[in-house]
Amino acid sequence: MRIMAIDYGDQRIGLAVSDLLGMLCGEAWTMNEWDMERASKRIAEEAAAVGTLVLGLPKNMDGSEGVRAEKSREFKAILERDSGLPVVLWDERRSSIEAHAILHAAGKKEKQHRKTVDAVAASLILEGYLGSLK
Repeated sequence: MRIMAIDYGDQRIGLAVSDLLGMLCGEAWTMNEWDMERASKRIAEEAAAVGTLVLGLPKNMDGSEGVRAEKSREFKAILERDSGLPVVLWDERRSSIEAHAILHAAGKKEKQHRKTVDAVAASLILEGYLGSLK
């Protein structure tokens, strides 16, 4: 069963899908969409062959939740409605920071990060979730 991870943002959304066995991160990409309803419908289409959605839940470093976490919880409800799939909220603290570090270590310039950082963050969310299943 494939699992799709989502790094939700106001302008761009990072997506990553596991392999068929749900063991490794396969493909990752970025979707440009600012409207929550349209984004959910597009993700539901992309998730046709997926069994579970994992949505990043941005928490503060002290574990508390702010406005971004509220948006993720709202998006979770819309995704479940549109996709018919269970949506697991996954603590994504530091995923974007780690994604920037990975891109920097790969020699990517800061200006190039914007295009791929959300896809890398989604991959990190997916890896964390897959690791928790073992």
